[in-house]
Amino acid sequence: MKLGDLQLSPRHLINGRWEIGTTTGISTNPSDTREVVAEYARADRNQTELAVRAAADALPTWSQSTPQRRADVLDMIGSELLARKDELGALLAREEGKTLPEGVAEVARSGQIFKFFAGEALRIQGELLASVRQGVQVDVTREPVGVVGIIAPWNFPFAIPAWKIAPALAYGNTVVFKPAELVPACGWALAEIISRSGLPAGAFNLVMGSGREVGQTLVDHPLVNALSFTGSVSTGDRILRAASARRAKVQLEMGGKNPLIVLADADLDQAVDCALQGSYFSTGQRCTASSRLIVEAEVHDAFVARLRNRLASLKVGHALERGTEMGPVVDDSQLAQNLGYIDIARNEGAEHVWGGERLERPTPGHYMSPALFLARPEHRVAREEIFGPVACVLRADDYDHALALANDTPFGLCAGICTTSLKRAMHFKRHASVGMTMVNLPTAGVDFHVPFGGRKESSYGAREQGRYAAEFYTTVKTGYMLA
Repeated sequence: MKLGDLQLSPRHLINGRWEIGTTTGISTNPSDTREVVAEYARADRNQTELAVRAAADALPTWSQSTPQRRADVLDMIGSELLARKDELGALLAREEGKTLPEGVAEVARSGQIFKFFAGEALRIQGELLASVRQGVQVDVTREPVGVVGIIAPWNFPFAIPAWKIAPALAYGNTVVFKPAELVPACGWALAEIISRSGLPAGAFNLVMGSGREVGQTLVDHPLVNALSFTGSVSTGDRILRAASARRAKVQLEMGGKNPLIVLADADLDQAVDCALQGSYFSTGQRCTASSRLIVEAEVHDAFVARLRNRLASLKVGHALERGTEMGPVVDDSQLAQNLGYIDIARNEGAEHVWGGERLERPTPGHYMSPALFLARPEHRVAREEIFGPVACVLRADDYDHALALANDTPFGLCAGICTTSLKRAMHFKRHASVGMTMVNLPTAGVDFHVPFGGRKESSYGAREQGRYAAEFYTTVKTGYMLA
């Protein structure tokens, strides 16, 4: 199906049927707020309940399906995503505001994720062990955890749902998927492809709507065996408390305040490229964005001057316009939050280097210039996740001081370093208190076949992506048999 054929009013997918909602909502183009991208159905608690029960009813059939059938379904989904990456990438750019090249790349990555887990469906491993007792055989097998509720954010509306849905289905679970309300058309487009992949009715369900109605129902429902959530720390904390009270399995990916260390021996042009991409691409709306740039004193001023010059030439504009390097902020409330942090930084005494202004463009949208400050560790701009194109530079006396500053945060998702010293790089990889490290690379940008996740307030539960996804989407059974 082509995007031109997609309905302007995306509906829910419940038990294999497309359903209207109790109310409707709209999503608009952040590059041109005059354009309505979708008028979508919003579910209530009753419709969410129906989706959960459909998933529970489909679980015996799908969980006992052959690995080959699961592989074929996931491979078909991945192939269609790859074949349609240009048109779906354009939809993503229209609805979320990511630049067109970034949108196309995200859809392609989503297709690769489904194809990776198509292979994993054929490689579900177990163990056969000798018992400590004579004549007894022991085996350890992995089984589906059950019905999985998936609550996805707006900033990666194809990739993050893909890396949750694909392993869930690969390991034989059934799914109820709630996309973010800012990106219903992207969620619907992905669900529409999944709906034609050969799954039994109810194995995959889409319900769109508010966290208060749809999300809370998934969190509280006794038939939802596991919840995978990506979003804010505050929401993640509430989900953990509620779901763990009924002993549901929980996986949380939340915030980040990621450091990028630049040492005096670094290739400075490379370091500036890493900072620019990591801090400002995707409009800084990535949990892996490097919003704290920790620079050794010897090269501090030169680094700041070069980065400022790059920011001055960065093209901010319509996400679909050729040559745009940074698109708009996703919506007006996020833009207001970003601009509020600009005021906070100024009022606290952070030195303004560049940007942070609301911008006017030929089309009305949520545009702002990329912002850079010189800050101290106690400034809020250096401690709190802003989730926008706002970064600060912290001056470090030496490597040890830089590492201490990098670890001085309640978050622990990702950290990077730019250096030509193998000794420093290896020490940093071992001593950075995060789940992922980058050496001479932007902090934002990860592979789809390896684990993703962090420490401290950034993550909770098993890692996402790669073979480690099995830790969350399966449960282990140990069997004993008298031989």
